[in-house]
Amino acid sequence: MIELNDVSEFELYVGKSLGVSDWLEVTQDIITSFANTTGDDQWIHVDVERARRESPGGKTIAHGYLLLSFIPVLNRGIYVIHGRRRALNYGLNKVRFLSQVHAGDRVRLNQAIKSVEPGKGGVLVTYTSTLEVEGSERPAVIAEPMTLFQAA
Repeated sequence: MIELNDVSEFELYVGKSLGVSDWLEVTQDIITSFANTTGDDQWIHVDVERARRESPGGKTIAHGYLLLSFIPVLNRGIYVIHGRRRALNYGLNKVRFLSQVHAGDRVRLNQAIKSVEPGKGGVLVTYTSTLEVEGSERPAVIAEPMTLFQAA
């Protein structure tokens, strides 16, 4: 895990990977809970028996937005930053869902820094976040989330 003393140290990692997280298993319980929370209960996510019969791969698949929501969780295992007052989700430049994640698959985050720029009373960091699927050459998600960090 990388430890940064303050937000200015993000500059050292522009164009570089911060690291890779541990693996996270995407269980059917997680998928079902997300479906219940969001109301997206399409059968491809929640009907295990139908998915076994009709879906390629024979399993339910995780929601794209569920996979996107793993980025902050997995990011916590890659770096920690000291000397900041707060971090605010600033948005996303780009998101692509490239492959399916089935119930029982494991994913991990490869986090890189795309850019660091001053803005809005802090430092705006844009990442290149790649959500990898264990055993697959193709990632599930590539996104460019942005976080606004305000120094302590």
